[in-house]
Amino acid sequence: MLNYRCLVLDHDDTVVRSEETVNYPSFLEALKVLRPGRTITREEFTRWCFSPGFSALCSDYIGLTPEEIDVQYDMWRSYVATHIPPPYDGLRPILTRWKQEGGLLCVSSHSARENILRDYRLYFDLEPDQIFDWDLGEDRRKPSPYALQEIMRLYDLRPDELLMVDDLKPGYDMAHACGVPFACAGWSHDDPEIRAFLRRFSDFYLETEQELEPLLFGA
Repeated sequence: MLNYRCLVLDHDDTVVRSEETVNYPSFLEALKVLRPGRTITREEFTRWCFSPGFSALCSDYIGLTPEEIDVQYDMWRSYVATHIPPPYDGLRPILTRWKQEGGLLCVSSHSARENILRDYRLYFDLEPDQIFDWDLGEDRRKPSPYALQEIMRLYDLRPDELLMVDDLKPGYDMAHACGVPFACAGWSHDDPEIRAFLRRFSDFYLETEQELEPLLFGA
């Protein structure tokens, strides 16, 4: 028996290990072009992505213009096309069972649709039912509630019939705004301040991928 009708997953550092393998190194490469001599530590990158988010990191902290943000995005897309992030291996049997038992699987991510599809086909041999990606635009990306509202509209679901799983605050903010239960993908965290915040405010804090399974499936 399923405890929810729809599982909504973030992608980067929830399903695949993106920050250390793709997102941070590609951002450093973009800075070499857009802000020669400027750099950012991994810790700074993580904390800005956590709150207030990647868009604020680009515009407020680094001071990139909208045109430069487009250049950075194009450089990221080129990088991720040839650097495929590895998955969190514990998710494969859980997602396979979820789909076999009839659960809806949606993705809300700041990643790109083609990369999300590539990773799901490669690692899980399935495709999400809906994908809400970076190309939605600023007003519809997390932390905007748009993705969850649209999922509920499309499938006629109540907030308590969804579970949102994410590793960062924009996902938490989106779920909280919609009254959707939020489970933190704590398996991706090593920053003590981020862990402390999400332990305090998440409905569920999951240390490992395996802890997701009893949350999704009833007796």
